[in-house]
Amino acid sequence: MAPVTPDLFDFVIVGGGIAGLRAAIALAPAGRVVILTKADAREGNTGYAQGGIAAAVGPDDSPALHAHDTMKAGDGLCDEAAVNVLVEEGPKYVRELMSWGARFACGADGQPALGLEAAHSVRRVLHAADATGREIGRAMWERVAMYPAITIADHALVAELVVEDGSVGGVRLFDDRGVLREIRARATLLATGGAGQVFRETTNPAVATGDGIALAYRAGALVADLEFVQFHPTALNLAGAPRFLMSEALRGEGARLVNAAREPFMERYDAAGDLAPRDVVARAIVRESERTGGGVFLTLAHLDADQVRRRFPTIAAMCRHVGLDLATDLIPVGPAAHYLMGGIETDVWARTSMPGLFAAGETACTGVHGANRLASNSLLEGLVFGARAGAAMQESGAAMGRERSKSQAWRLEPLGRRASDRSAPGGSNDTPRLGSGAIRDLMWRAAGLFRARGPLEAAVDSLDAAYEAGERAIGRRNVIDADEWRRFNLTTVARLIARAALRREESRGGHFREDFPARDDGRWQFHAVDRRPQ
Repeated sequence: MAPVTPDLFDFVIVGGGIAGLRAAIALAPAGRVVILTKADAREGNTGYAQGGIAAAVGPDDSPALHAHDTMKAGDGLCDEAAVNVLVEEGPKYVRELMSWGARFACGADGQPALGLEAAHSVRRVLHAADATGREIGRAMWERVAMYPAITIADHALVAELVVEDGSVGGVRLFDDRGVLREIRARATLLATGGAGQVFRETTNPAVATGDGIALAYRAGALVADLEFVQFHPTALNLAGAPRFLMSEALRGEGARLVNAAREPFMERYDAAGDLAPRDVVARAIVRESERTGGGVFLTLAHLDADQVRRRFPTIAAMCRHVGLDLATDLIPVGPAAHYLMGGIETDVWARTSMPGLFAAGETACTGVHGANRLASNSLLEGLVFGARAGAAMQESGAAMGRERSKSQAWRLEPLGRRASDRSAPGGSNDTPRLGSGAIRDLMWRAAGLFRARGPLEAAVDSLDAAYEAGERAIGRRNVIDADEWRRFNLTTVARLIARAALRREESRGGHFREDFPARDDGRWQFHAVDRRPQ
């Protein structure tokens, strides 16, 4: 890209969700901070989080019990050191949120009214009705507004990281007028959220396209565990309606999954029933629909209708908008892409493999979620590791300070072209690039809830060709437009996910291979890490 006169800041943060905001608050006393958001400042996954934020604050809870539940949900692949940081520091940062004015639901005694979600041993989920992320975002944005050192730039699409001598020194972006700009800073944080929009069916907002992962990978940073995608089992599944999330908190408060004959069925698939881990419930819904030839539904009709509407006002309003009554009707549901456990590899201080570059929140991979995230640990992750990123960014531009524990420290060779890869027909350099809709449909069919070698190989071939066509397009021009970068980022992340899913020949957590349906610790109990070939 052509050089431009750079703007100078001390710290640049890409993303305005919980991780980016908490880092900015930590950094504001230390220098000038700019937060870049791709859309409106408050658009993103944080505001869409319904269920709540998990923390060991209840009288029958402890960080040790929270760690146990997190590790169990992670299906043998959690990094224990990262989990301990999350659960031990989480309560402190949640109480800090409350001191900043976050209004969580409380009981008659004034203490937080804790909810229950799948795979939690006790009630530990703080919530603000069913709009917890929105409430946390409100409190944090109000806090950010108190710091004149923080600048907000919305509708800014970051296209590249500035890399010099192997270190990251800022970003290049298209501003809200489509003008190419460059920002230089001594430390850069990627806090861009998830990548649900890589898939046709998703609960994520339109901005969740995995940009941070694409930026880091292209710059040369390590990315890890990208095969592990969590598909939420209960998104609204109604023709013509958006794939609105039907929070797991519904089942925590007694909602049941039933088939078209109104028969509960989850106990047929798992002893934990409706509160089994998300990957188990998601696959069970598909299998039950195949078994019966009909749909699957959530029902709350056996619960007190007024209480249901009070506890879940946002979900109830959405149901009314599409002609359903949450409290009395059968609500059609099905799985949708929800959360990416993998991402940019970091240590527990958000440092990546490249000096000057940090990552936190869903775009990062500390190993804290393993192969399957425990419900309501995502907001906590952003809060804890966002704060840690803010501290580390002030200290130095050093790269990752440690390796993962021995059982998880394996590395795979960088992704190169597979032996079966072929050039475009006739050796053309003008292979048609896949559109966003085609990529999302391809990924849903080949790398969705059920995966197998044949469809994955075909997807990888198509995505490799599209990726290489995008690389050629970038190489031919000094500047390409914002739409071209958006498509290239989506292609990059889809390709990485599909290749990782093809490589891992086992089933674990959110990654399920029909041709390798068992977990295989002997061959696959490690984090698969990739770097762009140089």
